Amino acid sequence: MALPIYDKTGAHAGEVDLPTAFASEPHGVVLHQAVLADLAGQRQGTSKAKTRGEVAGSGRKLWRQKGTGRARVGDRRPPNRVGGGTVTGPRPRSYDQRTSARMKQSALRSALGARAGAGDVIVLEAVELAEAKTKALQSLLNAIGVSGDLLLVLPESDGTIWRCGRNIEGLRIVAAADVNAYDLMAARTVILTKDAISRLEARLV
Repeated sequence: MALPIYDKTGAHAGEVDLPTAFASEPHGVVLHQAVLADLAGQRQGTSKAKTRGEVAGSGRKLWRQKGTGRARVGDRRPPNRVGGGTVTGPRPRSYDQRTSARMKQSALRSALGARAGAGDVIVLEAVELAEAKTKALQSLLNAIGVSGDLLLVLPESDGTIWRCGRNIEGLRIVAAADVNAYDLMAARTVILTKDAISRLEARLV
C-alpha cells in the first residue's frame, strides 16, 4: 500500500510504501480485548468506603441492655445506623488486565491495518516548526487539512513539539515506541512521520 507524503507546507513530496503489517486483515477479537485492557488500565481504582472499624465514633454501648423499653443496641458504628460503616463498599483495587506481548503486537498490527485500510492515515515528511509555538504546529495541521481527534506519531519523544501541541484541542502526540491500539482507534485521523513508520514496523516484527 502506497500513501502520499506531505511536507510542512502541505505540498505533495512523493510516496511511501507502507509495510505489509499495515495491510494486514484486522483481528477483531484481539483488537477488542486490547482496547478494553488499555481502557481498564486508565482507571485509578481509588474508590473506597469506610467499614465500621474505620468510621468515627466511640465503641461504647449507647444505652444499657435492659430497663429502657428500647431495642437493645451496641455502638454507633454498625451499617444500620446513620453515619455507620459500609458492609460491601468499594475498596482500592487495580483494574489492570494482563495482556501478553504477542497479543499487544497483534492488536497494534490490526489497528494499523484497520486505519490504513479506511484511509485514515496521513504521512508527513517530518514535523519541522519555524518556531516553538502552538500556532506553528496548528499551521502545519491546517496545511495538510486535518482537524478533530488527531493522533500525531513521532519517531521519538520530543518535548518541544509536545509543548506546542498540548493546547490544540483534539490533538494527541505520542512516540512510536509508546503508541497502542487504543490510541490508533480513538483518533479520527492518524498522522505518521516518515521515520515513525520504520519505528512502528520494528515493533511488529
